[in-house]
Amino acid sequence: MEKPEDFYNTYEKFKAYERLDLRAKHIRWYDREFWVPMGCGAAKSVLEIGCGAGHFLSYLKHKGVERFIGVDLDPRIVDFLDPEISDHVRIADVRDFVLGQDGEPPFDYIVMLDVLEHFSAFEAVALLQSLKGILADDGLINIRVPNVSSPWGLQHQYGDLTHKTAYTPDSLQQLAVASGFESVEFLSQARGSPSRRFTEDILHGFLSRVLTEAPKIWSANFIGILKPCPKKP
Repeated sequence: MEKPEDFYNTYEKFKAYERLDLRAKHIRWYDREFWVPMGCGAAKSVLEIGCGAGHFLSYLKHKGVERFIGVDLDPRIVDFLDPEISDHVRIADVRDFVLGQDGEPPFDYIVMLDVLEHFSAFEAVALLQSLKGILADDGLINIRVPNVSSPWGLQHQYGDLTHKTAYTPDSLQQLAVASGFESVEFLSQARGSPSRRFTEDILHGFLSRVLTEAPKIWSANFIGILKPCPKKP
């Protein structure tokens, strides 16, 4: 083991890949984090980078989206894909996939769920810049990352040795600017039962009042929605 990438050799055992059923609570989660804030509809096209075992792709299938593709580098995920979405998955390096999209219609939305933190900041800039070529002019990118501005996000960021970059809403904004994007919105990830979320909101409200420097977002993960900067005439 000499570099973060070497840990991917045992990643399947660490992550314990499994096929997850799409339940009602998962649909509510993805609705809050993707469908509603992105203004998505069945006629839109979606690319997911780092699709894993395809849970989000199963959600897109459930919502009636016809053109959706998931890209992942690990060929071992194939054994865990739902047969209904397996034809929508490409095993490839995302850089090779982007190059292979020449002449193909652009995507309305690109999604990276718990993916960007696996790249260095410099690699992330290069990735976002390359995605401009396959994203519609009015397209959006949806990014979910651990929130290290909150103490609750530290276990997510530092619980995986393949994570290279830690993000706060401010640093993701900085990355967006460096890559030629604008931030549209930053959202909390609301998980758990309504009663627990209510209790958390009370706790976070209290802490925000008593701390001299409270985080903008308290949730363990946060969602950033980015759009390309307008092209110069």
